[in-house]
Amino acid sequence: MKAAKKSLQARGGQLSNTFTQLKVLNGKALVDTKFESFAAKLDSIGLLPLQPTGVEIFQINVGKMCNQVCKHCHVDAGPDRKEIMTKATMQLCLQALKKTNISTVDLTGGAPEMNPNFRWFVEELSAMGKHIIDRCNLTIINANKKYNDLPAFFKQHQVEVVSSLPYYSASRTDSQRGDGVFESSIKALQQLNEVGYGMDGSGLLLNLVYNPSGAFLPADQATLQQQFKQQLKRKYNIEFNQLYAITNLPVSRFLDYLIESGNYEAYMEKLVNAFNPTAAAGVMCRNTISVSWDGYLYDCDFNQMLDLKVQQKAPQHLADFNLEQLNNRSIVLNQHCYGCTAGAGSSCGGSTA
Repeated sequence: MKAAKKSLQARGGQLSNTFTQLKVLNGKALVDTKFESFAAKLDSIGLLPLQPTGVEIFQINVGKMCNQVCKHCHVDAGPDRKEIMTKATMQLCLQALKKTNISTVDLTGGAPEMNPNFRWFVEELSAMGKHIIDRCNLTIINANKKYNDLPAFFKQHQVEVVSSLPYYSASRTDSQRGDGVFESSIKALQQLNEVGYGMDGSGLLLNLVYNPSGAFLPADQATLQQQFKQQLKRKYNIEFNQLYAITNLPVSRFLDYLIESGNYEAYMEKLVNAFNPTAAAGVMCRNTISVSWDGYLYDCDFNQMLDLKVQQKAPQHLADFNLEQLNNRSIVLNQHCYGCTAGAGSSCGGSTA
């Protein structure tokens, strides 16, 4: 599973079209296999309609531009993507947050740090007293001199750093994310450690994200965390707080990989057969709202990448933000949702069961 060179959009890939992706997931294009509908599965355990438990996390995709082109990326991010959240849309985010007691703001991308207004936005959110999470791919810290001081900037604003690291070896990391990514990631983790991130008593949270490098489910999260801690400490003297094991969802570039490699039907069968009712009850869409670079609202980041906006009776754009209506919506479902409910479950914060 080697890293791509360009985004699906830049390559003109047919799966850059979200409508085509949804047709595939429902057995109406490229593949003939159909699986039990996810909605029917939830109905069988009394969870339909799936509704929020209350929005606690405001997850914002500030742009699809990235310095990497990872093979599994559900965002189809890359250097060739030009979708970037404007300062005006960021202002709408701030206005919406001022009307609520939502405490956590989760910034994602792309590489969120590549948005030209990223630092201003973090400063504004910090002034509001929000707990800020930055989903950092690590290599951005050393991609250009203007990013070298990011560890100090993160520390200044007590930003929680959630960093992608596919494995504790160069070969597996680089095959998924590109040549040299592992070495650059290790250097960035050491720089974060130097300012206190991941160190006992510092209060500076540094969490890692593990995604499988192929068409299989992640191993037990606690076991993986122990392995990563031992290996990174022994080989590179790196410390971190937690490791999140996240299942690759059949969306965008990972869906393209599954189709191209002939693994789609087998992978979907794994997800469906591993359905866990406990994980289903704890899916992240129940306490999170996802905001796109252009201000539209989604139940989760995966729905966002399939252009499945929140239910129409709820406000679909920041300009009409209403938390009460969002908390009373029904969550939009499709076949990719099996990925979040398989095995120990999967969310932006790792396992859910």
